[in-house]
Amino acid sequence: MWPDELERARLHVVTGKGGTGKTTVAAALALALATGGRRTLLVEIEGRQGIAQLFDTSPLPYEEQRIAVAPGGGEVRALAVDAEAALLDYLEMFYNLGIAGRTLRRMGAIEFATTLAPGLRDVLLTGKVKECVTRTGKDGRHVYDAVILDAPPTGRVVTFMDVTKAMADLAKSGPIYRQSEGVVRLLHSADTVVHLVTTLEDLPVTETLETVSELADARLRTGAVIVNRADARRLPTRSVDSAADGRVDRMRVRSGLASAGLELTDAQLDGLLAETVEHAVRVRAEAAALARLDKEPTEPLPRLTLPEMIDGIELGAIYELAEKLTDQGVQAHAVPRPAKATR
Repeated sequence: MWPDELERARLHVVTGKGGTGKTTVAAALALALATGGRRTLLVEIEGRQGIAQLFDTSPLPYEEQRIAVAPGGGEVRALAVDAEAALLDYLEMFYNLGIAGRTLRRMGAIEFATTLAPGLRDVLLTGKVKECVTRTGKDGRHVYDAVILDAPPTGRVVTFMDVTKAMADLAKSGPIYRQSEGVVRLLHSADTVVHLVTTLEDLPVTETLETVSELADARLRTGAVIVNRADARRLPTRSVDSAADGRVDRMRVRSGLASAGLELTDAQLDGLLAETVEHAVRVRAEAAALARLDKEPTEPLPRLTLPEMIDGIELGAIYELAEKLTDQGVQAHAVPRPAKATR
C-alpha cells in the first residue's frame, strides 16, 4: 500500500530494468497523483518520446504542456528535458549568457562539452527536475503537487542521481556549487522517493533487490516496489505444483468440460492442457519471485501491483492502471486546486 511518507513526497523517481514497463507505470502514477484536483508534471529525460506515444500526442517540446485530465479535475503536464536546452537555461539563469549560449549552440560547443564530460548531462537534467519541483507561483504555492520522473533504468539510476553530488564536491563556490548543492539536498531529502518497477521474473527481481541495496548505500530513499504485469491466477493453489510438473488429469478435465456442455476435439484438449501447464509454471515462478521480494530486503518495502493489460497499452489502459493505483491508496498530499490550464 501507499504509506504517509510516500504521500508527502514531491518528487517520485520511477526506475526499473529495461522491459518492465517503467514509462507506462510513471505515466499511470502521474495520473493517479493528479486525481482529485491536483497538478502533476511527468518528466522524460532519455529522449525516447515515450510519454508522447503513451498519451497519443505529438512529440513533446522542451516546454511543459498539459497532456491529460485526471479524475476529479486534476491535470497532468509533461516535459521532455533536453540536455542542450537545459544548459542554455542554466547559462541564462546563472550567468545572463542567453545570447552567448545560443552562439555556443550554433558552434556545437554544447555537444562538445557534454561529450567531454558525460556526467555534465546528468547534472543538467537533474538540475532542471529540481527547478520544476521547487518552483512556486505568485501565491507562494508550489506549481506542481508532485513531479514524476521517468528515470534511467535500475543499472544506472543511482549514478544518475548522485552525479550532482560529485559536481558539488568539485566546485566549492559560485553558482555551480549552489545549484549542485540544492539538487543534492532535494534528492537526498524526504521530498524524493525512488520507486522500483519490476515484473515477477528472476532477472528483474534480482536487479530490483540490488538497486534497493545501492540506494541505501547512497542514502537515497526507496519508495514502493511496483510489480507490473502480474498474471491473474487461474488455478487453485493446491493444483499449481502438480500442473507445473505436467501432472494434469486429462480424463478429469474432459469430464469437467463435458459437464459444462463443452465438447473439445483431442487437438483442442491437447492445446488447453499445454496452456494449463504453461500457466502453472509461470504462476510458480512468480510466487518464488514474490517470496524473494518479501524476504530479501532488510526492511519490508511498500508494494503495489498492476495487472497485465491483455489488449495492450494505449491511453485507456493508462487510465485503468492509474485507477488500480488509486485503489491501492496512491495519492498526493497537497490540498486540491481547481483545474485550470495556464500558459
